[in-house]
Amino acid sequence: MDKNQVLQTLLAQLHEDFKILKQAALATYEDATHEETKPENKYDTRALEASYLAGAQAQRVSDTSELILFCQNLRIRPQEKVAVGALVTVETTGKKNYFFFLPKGGGITIQDGTEQIQVMTPSSPLGKALLGLSQGDTAEITMSGQKKVYEILAVI
Repeated sequence: MDKNQVLQTLLAQLHEDFKILKQAALATYEDATHEETKPENKYDTRALEASYLAGAQAQRVSDTSELILFCQNLRIRPQEKVAVGALVTVETTGKKNYFFFLPKGGGITIQDGTEQIQVMTPSSPLGKALLGLSQGDTAEITMSGQKKVYEILAVI
């Protein structure tokens, strides 16, 4: 798997997401500040709800912008241990999974050929378990009462 190609694919998706998020945040902000959103009585919470939504969308725009900047400045270099910037292949129950460790954006999925690669953050349960491990190491986590063992096949 070509880490540079994966990074370029991710950046293209993040730029597209950024455009969409920015448009949505602007539209929500306009709704929140529009005259028709003013409360009609003390129980009318439309303006308050719209302002919360606008704030959350503005935060997503900011987070995406920060992730784009991080990815643009990420130096592609081989890594021996799982850390931010690593592309990791793990196997659990006979299935391979591919993760790109980044500081934000957990859950974003990109397609690289026939493989799906998911962004994982070090703060996620599996991210915490894998952090600092090397090829050949295993990590165990319990999810929904079930223990899963993840073997690290590669760290790029």
